[in-house]
Amino acid sequence: MHPDLSADLCARLREAFLNTGYTADGVVDALGPQAHAALGRGEPEPARRASEDAGSLGTLIRLFLLGDEEPEKDVRAALAGVDVDDAVKNEIVAAGRTSGDFRAGLDVRPYEDNWWVIADLDSDVRGGAVPEDHVLGVGHASISLARATKRTPVGTLLDLGTGCGVQALHASTHAERITATDLSERALKLAQGTFRINELDVETLQGEWFGPVRNRRFDQVVCNPPFVVGPPRVDFVYRDSGLGGDDASALVIRQLPAFLNEGGVGQLLASWVHRRGEDWEERVSSWLPRGGIDAWFVQRDIAEPALYVGTWLKDAGVDPRSPEGRQKAAAWLDWFEENDVQGVGFGYVTLRRTDEMHSQVICEDLRHAYDDPLGPEAARWLDNVAWLRANPDLLGQRFRVADTVLLEEVSEPGDEGWRKVVARLHRTDGPGWQHEVDEATAKLVAGCNGALPLEDLLSLLEFAYGEIDAEAALPIVRDLIRHGMLIPA
Repeated sequence: MHPDLSADLCARLREAFLNTGYTADGVVDALGPQAHAALGRGEPEPARRASEDAGSLGTLIRLFLLGDEEPEKDVRAALAGVDVDDAVKNEIVAAGRTSGDFRAGLDVRPYEDNWWVIADLDSDVRGGAVPEDHVLGVGHASISLARATKRTPVGTLLDLGTGCGVQALHASTHAERITATDLSERALKLAQGTFRINELDVETLQGEWFGPVRNRRFDQVVCNPPFVVGPPRVDFVYRDSGLGGDDASALVIRQLPAFLNEGGVGQLLASWVHRRGEDWEERVSSWLPRGGIDAWFVQRDIAEPALYVGTWLKDAGVDPRSPEGRQKAAAWLDWFEENDVQGVGFGYVTLRRTDEMHSQVICEDLRHAYDDPLGPEAARWLDNVAWLRANPDLLGQRFRVADTVLLEEVSEPGDEGWRKVVARLHRTDGPGWQHEVDEATAKLVAGCNGALPLEDLLSLLEFAYGEIDAEAALPIVRDLIRHGMLIPA
């Protein structure tokens, strides 16, 4: 049996949380910045101490965020208005190990703009490995996808594989109608609770992959699929698809365009294998249907097999040193060796359906650290690609350099003083794009102040410095436009 988080129960929980101040802002205010930061690092004791004088809010913090057991009378006071017996029946809280105490039955926590997310308790609170049908809460992957998603207003949005519903929460800020699907009945039950407690009207459908929305199209699709690469098995439904290798990512990328309206955008997290002698860019590009799709693959990381296996075992609460952990790790590493997998790439994929003749497929490495969310950059990339398609003759266009672009030069000492080793253009906002440039390109970009068309700038450079290959310059200009470093004037 799965919990039935009814509209009435969720409304009463919401009222109780608002009354006690159990919100994202309320928790930060109660704990203070240092204890709250420690909690984020997985160090609960400072938060436990800070919550002692916070009354009913402190009770809820310890109950749901720290995994502590709390006296029944305190829990009932903190959840005033909630039928606690109903909350127990539907797993919100459970009887503690000590008679007369309650503990959390589900992970119910404030999130971002005073939302709440309902998920299963993680392995740390459970004190062991999570079950197969575990519903993951807000993790690094889901936050990364939310930050990488464009937020341009749309009419319809599909959250494929919604899990606890966090992507649909974010979608509510820019989508008029949201549909959320999942294969897992338990995930949909908890997602429905997430939607109800946040007073959101979301259509929920159960089924595998795109099956529940067959013959429908959307303006936007977001997906955090079970993208873990390995043998074709299912240990945990939130991460394992039952498909071998990177077939889950390939399946979503192949099928997603058929569910987009013209101009619609799909965005997902994905993984792909790196094999000796195989280009990862060719591999992921081969998953796309022929034509009609602008695609941007951004590789954020590559993990070697041993690190990859150990990370995912620990993620599920499996001790790699235990007999179970050793057996799983051995089978996983054997599969990597048998399939000549040298590493596993991970990143973001943005797809746009277009009926234009010439679609654009770009694969890029973006493995350095940056702070700005990638969502606005994805929207800008799509706009820039559309502009380039509509303006194939760049020579007649005027451009200016983005205000955030700098020219960096690195020199080393030599016999006759400093010798320039490399020069690069660096955009200091967004994902911090960098392009190494030669002297001619640096001068060309410096001349882009909106006054002269590109053709005239090239002529001036040729007059001043000799022969300039315009055809060689155009691909560089296109890259700088796609990356927002040169802007049409």
